[in-house]
Amino acid sequence: MLETWFSRCPFVFRRSSVLPHRTNLGSRIHVTGRRNASAATAAKSKRKPSTGSGETSATQFQLADADLGRLMRQRNIGVSAHIDSGKTTLTERILYYTGRIREIHEVRGRDEVGAKMDSMELEREKGITIQSAATFCDWNATHPITGSKEKYVINIIDTPGHVDFTIEVERALRVLDGAVLVLCAVSGVQSQTITVDRQMRRYNVPRISFINKMDRAGANPDRVISQLRNKLKIPAAAVQVPIGAEEEFKGVVDLIRWKAIYNEGVKGVDVVESNVIPPNVVEKAKAKRQELIEALADVDEEIADLFLAEEEITSNHLVDAIRRNTIGLKFSPVFLGSAIKNTGVQPMLDGVCSYLPNPSEAEVTALDTTKPNPDSQPVPLIPTADASLVGLAFKLEEGRYGQLTYMRVYQGTLRKGAVIYNVRSGKKLKVPRLVRMHSNDMEDVNEIGPGEICAMFGVECSSGDTFSDGSNSYSMTSMFVPDPVISLAIKPVGQETPNFSRALNRFQKEDPTFRVHIDSESQETIISGMGELHLEIYVERMMREYNVACSTGKPRVAFREAVTTKADFSYTHKKQTGGAGQFGRVVGYIEPMEKDEDSGKDVGFENLVTGGNIPTGYIPACEQGFLDALKKGTLSGHQVSGVRFVLMDGAAHAVDSSELAFRLAAFGAFREAYKKANPVILEPIMSVEVIAPVEFQGAVIGGINQRRGTIIDTEVRDDEFTVTADVALNDMFGYSSQLRGMTQGKGEFSMEYKTHQPVLPNVQADMQKAYQRFLEKK
Repeated sequence: MLETWFSRCPFVFRRSSVLPHRTNLGSRIHVTGRRNASAATAAKSKRKPSTGSGETSATQFQLADADLGRLMRQRNIGVSAHIDSGKTTLTERILYYTGRIREIHEVRGRDEVGAKMDSMELEREKGITIQSAATFCDWNATHPITGSKEKYVINIIDTPGHVDFTIEVERALRVLDGAVLVLCAVSGVQSQTITVDRQMRRYNVPRISFINKMDRAGANPDRVISQLRNKLKIPAAAVQVPIGAEEEFKGVVDLIRWKAIYNEGVKGVDVVESNVIPPNVVEKAKAKRQELIEALADVDEEIADLFLAEEEITSNHLVDAIRRNTIGLKFSPVFLGSAIKNTGVQPMLDGVCSYLPNPSEAEVTALDTTKPNPDSQPVPLIPTADASLVGLAFKLEEGRYGQLTYMRVYQGTLRKGAVIYNVRSGKKLKVPRLVRMHSNDMEDVNEIGPGEICAMFGVECSSGDTFSDGSNSYSMTSMFVPDPVISLAIKPVGQETPNFSRALNRFQKEDPTFRVHIDSESQETIISGMGELHLEIYVERMMREYNVACSTGKPRVAFREAVTTKADFSYTHKKQTGGAGQFGRVVGYIEPMEKDEDSGKDVGFENLVTGGNIPTGYIPACEQGFLDALKKGTLSGHQVSGVRFVLMDGAAHAVDSSELAFRLAAFGAFREAYKKANPVILEPIMSVEVIAPVEFQGAVIGGINQRRGTIIDTEVRDDEFTVTADVALNDMFGYSSQLRGMTQGKGEFSMEYKTHQPVLPNVQADMQKAYQRFLEKK
């Protein structure tokens, strides 16, 4: 059966493609024997005949039966959501129901233990997730049609919800095949939900949605599903309806299998299914099943044909269509439950196994660094154990036994004691220890197969490095890293010790959004990050982990400068001091440049020189001179962004021209043209979301207006309201205290970086004057 099925499939499964139509998911391969969560490495793959080129190509490998049988029972998922939506609480229940932990502990460590995935002391104190944590478990999933049990292996990464730690979500989604988007049944789609949705789209990660906190007063899953469709533009529909509401929430009705599902026993460990649907839910369940069919008909041709022909749409049709379109990024099935009340978690886990892709169904490509233009010819990777090794280091931690490197193996097998190569640096390394992570606990393993997530000890590398076994030069594309928006001056209290620089170096290596530099004018150490909480956490960790008490200055906003019009330049750098002098002439123009959404770049250098007027060996020096000039603008001394430097022509001298001369020429040319390009100062604008009781609506909106905010949207629910506004970060300092005061401590807010916009003319004039006074004083 497997040979027949496999022969109809391409050897590379793509996210945009779907599995061949099967009317019964029960026809999937069943792996006999006991399966450990560590997932034993697959047997050798079948290899195609060698091409004789002497180089192993990706197309020489195809998935063998053993590979496919193992991968079809594996899921790599992330749990992502807005702050306080219940991600860690949900993950705690998943670990309990799958037998990975013996007891359930709650967030904030009220029982002096805390949730398993929040292993850091600061996380348990503050009740937030700061670092993503990885774990793995086995789950006996219920088949969505037959109801039979099938065993799956699930790798899970629990991610933070706070925007300050968004890089943790970014690198987790970079290496995962699917995700669970958790939403609050009361608050629905919130600001960070939109950010997470954007990150999932960036890496083409299919998702199922889980509406949590169904036991809370004001829970309204229909409104949340409507927000998914309208705010996130995701075709979504419920595959369950609740039995009871708010405090009376008891279980769910499965619209596919048409069964009522309840949780009973100690902490909801026993799942009880009933063919009897409560009479007060029957009509709603029928309407929601029809809504599910209509939503699928909008995105799936097969369901649409059956729907228009008024033929019967069976459970088989629905399951296949949901899986097909979830993997194809066209649909998201919505599950309901309450993690804190231990209800609805196991059916959601069944949905993970039924509807999210396995590692062989995800399109994964690498770049061959030996090719002259690797970006134009991506190489498909095949998750077979017999292929050459390709793995991506996506996260670093300082462990008890040295650097801990988290890795996703995409192809080949990683073995303990094996020699691997860092494709970026070319260094040869030995893997001294290989582990699978369970939060902060480790399980030693001897080898890891393709599609798995593991960690290595004692391997020096950087986040985003690709590793191979030396038989290929494939490199994975890097993840998106947002720019910092806030800075602080920091210095140790008392005499500086080596631990101060050691801590900063470690944090920089672990977190790409945490930056450190020495201000060339004040000689102060400046740390930059994604928000006040981000930097506050690192200052606190320096005290706890390195015993270095630090004092910080006033937060500094990451202002930038930019040009608004095109300006030409024709600049000659000429210096003669006896002997060989310096000569370089550059001609061209600078112009505004829009930010590239894919790469995040908003500065560019373009070389249009023809005829060899500037020797090609000096072009990189011209680019470096341009980059040097961007570091400090002439208006306020901040970094210049949003500009393209186009080099059209120039001249060189046979004796006096050099790389330094052209670097200084490009630097001077930019400064000359910059003054004529109507430069402006930009400030970071934050998307702010405030949730507070409805009686404080007037006071909250008035407070935002006082801070020059622009109201984008307001939404009033039963007893609370949400307001979304764009506010300059420079005007948001101290808002937390003000909000607590005006709402009697009942209001809460979150904010995330949105864009940079020009400051008001009077503010720009004041900043220019202040910078000029600073320069004169210096």
